[in-house]
Amino acid sequence: MTATDPATTPGQPVPLDPSLAPPGTRNFRDAGGIPADRWHADQNGETLVPTHCCFCGVQCGMYLRVDRGGKVFGVEPRNHDINRMRLCPKGINAYQQVNHPDRLTAPLMRRNRDEEFREVSWDEALDHTVAEIRRIQGEYGNDAFGLLGGASLYSEKTYLVGKFARVALKTRHVDYNGRLCMVSAAGANKLAFGIDRAGNPFSDILLTDCLLIAGSNVGECFPVMTQYLWGARDRGATLIVVDPRETAIARTADIHVALKPGTDSAFFNAVLHVVVAEGLTDEAYLAAHATGWEEVRKTVADYPPARSARICGVPEEQIVQVARMFAGAGKAMAWHARGVEHHSQGVENCLSIINLCAATGNIGRPGAGYGTITGQGNGQGGREHGQKSDLLPGGRSITNPEHRRQICEIWGIDESELPPAGTSMMEMVWQMQRKEIRGLVGICNNPFVSLPHYATVKDGYDTLQFHAQFDFFLSETAANAHVVFPVTVWAEDEGVMANAEARVVKHNKAQEPPAGVRTDTWVICELARRLGAGDKFDFPDSRSVFEELRVASAGTVNDYYGITYERLEETGGIAWPCPSTDHPGTPRLFEDGRTYHPDGTIHLQVVEWHPPMDPYSEEYPLSLTTGRTVAHFLSGNQTRRLGALVEQTPRPWVEVHPSHGFRNGDPVRVVTRRGSEVFPALVTEAIRPDTVFVPYHWPVPTAANALTIDALDPRSKIPEYKVCAARIEAAPHIDEVPAPPTAPGHQAYPETQVSRTDPLPPTSPQGRGTAERS
Repeated sequence: MTATDPATTPGQPVPLDPSLAPPGTRNFRDAGGIPADRWHADQNGETLVPTHCCFCGVQCGMYLRVDRGGKVFGVEPRNHDINRMRLCPKGINAYQQVNHPDRLTAPLMRRNRDEEFREVSWDEALDHTVAEIRRIQGEYGNDAFGLLGGASLYSEKTYLVGKFARVALKTRHVDYNGRLCMVSAAGANKLAFGIDRAGNPFSDILLTDCLLIAGSNVGECFPVMTQYLWGARDRGATLIVVDPRETAIARTADIHVALKPGTDSAFFNAVLHVVVAEGLTDEAYLAAHATGWEEVRKTVADYPPARSARICGVPEEQIVQVARMFAGAGKAMAWHARGVEHHSQGVENCLSIINLCAATGNIGRPGAGYGTITGQGNGQGGREHGQKSDLLPGGRSITNPEHRRQICEIWGIDESELPPAGTSMMEMVWQMQRKEIRGLVGICNNPFVSLPHYATVKDGYDTLQFHAQFDFFLSETAANAHVVFPVTVWAEDEGVMANAEARVVKHNKAQEPPAGVRTDTWVICELARRLGAGDKFDFPDSRSVFEELRVASAGTVNDYYGITYERLEETGGIAWPCPSTDHPGTPRLFEDGRTYHPDGTIHLQVVEWHPPMDPYSEEYPLSLTTGRTVAHFLSGNQTRRLGALVEQTPRPWVEVHPSHGFRNGDPVRVVTRRGSEVFPALVTEAIRPDTVFVPYHWPVPTAANALTIDALDPRSKIPEYKVCAARIEAAPHIDEVPAPPTAPGHQAYPETQVSRTDPLPPTSPQGRGTAERS
């Protein structure tokens, strides 16, 4: 602080005229307080580094505050056109990860899981990892080793993950945790449109006349996106929310459809049935721009409102209202998220919404279209450039001979060296159990919390002969590994991400990493060098990787060639495809009426509803559904150590309807066919009586995903997180929330531990409040 009055000495009483002082301020001033108007803030040497949040697919702009010593110490919102000065609780606290006392700062290693971790040199950790890779592959074949990446990595790193697996490890087994995110939407988009991304930018929401949000708790999972919903409402748009819970957004909707979990496609087929029956389809649009419409029309004829109302547990008249409201709007949009996609028929659920949009002509116009809200920061970009088991860079298919030839030419390898398609993340765990995969490297993921059916996951990982994990905190999964590589957080490196709009944005480096920490890029390239593939991984930094990524994507549907770091700095983001450096990008798809299929049409798909994979019974009569909270992110490894977020939401709870007779805080045991856990009750009328909800950010013994089923969608291979059969019962005590794992010589950060033991659920952020029972 710098005094503007040289006569004032800090720390000394300030003379004042009592007649000029507000009542009650004399004691404060005499104790050494200084009048605010005589001082101004002056943080000498402070730098504001423009970047983006590390969390969800909105990708809010922010400034990281860096002190004169080069350390990140705070955050400021940025007037980026994505978020316009707004940040959510996670974004406000994200900077605290950077210099957190729990950061890993040296490689950890042990020869077997019975030993304690010890800190080792980078050479020892790398040499041991390479030796284990060679041993396992030499004994069991290349495909006995696998690699799992993550959708919170920069796109440059996801490109390296896929290339490293196929060129250095020479294995077909590579996938990523975006498999747990929006691959059902990706599959539906590719089938219908020939391209995998949202059709419209967020700004189009402001222009719509009717907005449909399905399976997305926008207010908690994507809080800053709420501004677009309110902007649409301000200009008169109607709002339809389809969700089993009355979320904060649902509470304000014109229509809230509280359907039974697992019945989405039955509902949307019935809506389309009404649209057809009442003559509300856009037949001219369908004739000019779609194929498969007659087959779809015949199918939805079998879903009259009365039938679907029984399946979905909603009023028949509500289905009719939704149909008239959506089809009768001049411009209508539909956005959805995991609530629609996390199902054994997730692809079909998404297709049923696409069918509705196309049948009403709501595709490719300002304020009219379709999109998916990505969960992870790089949920969109993370699957575009090769870490998904069936894709090569640029969204190329690994089964397409021409696509394989193109990538082999860029990578400088023979076509015979490129492995075939691998399996999905959950299938890889099953292969671990069967000892088909015996070694694994994991990067930017925490399957011990994020994958369903924890007992199966733990067994699969325990069966591995060798497991290495990259992370900046010791996650529950890393704590089970043989080697842990300490890597940078997002603020210690630069790179790009693609948000839910497919807008590519640039993250900038704000500080140097701690001594002993390396970038993911450095570790991947160093492992490749020691495996004998160093000539294919001569990348000193992210920028050099991005230049190869641009070339590798050129001419594809996912074309990044025209995007450069310099253009991103200048524009604030460019939507792909962007084929040349003078191309403005493509924020809105299908404006010319053409899709990315060779014939240019929308390929409408027939959808039939089928029940969830976990059958209901007298023993398991309820639906368990899971989701996120505003204070935490995914597996919680990034947020369960940040004090303000832990204080806000210290533990999971079970949301139950008052009809079950529990009071807030009562211990309630949730039982499924996979096991049981006890949570405090949050009693609310904002959930269906036949449904219970548990947030999933915590590990066992408070892990929602210890209870969920590992059934998969047959096309997208996404797990059915959003519905499984369950029952609830009274219990004697609540299961305790474990502290996050810590490295040797570290203790759990005390500021984040106190509130974990609070036995009560947090105050309900959604719904109509809580209901007590005397």
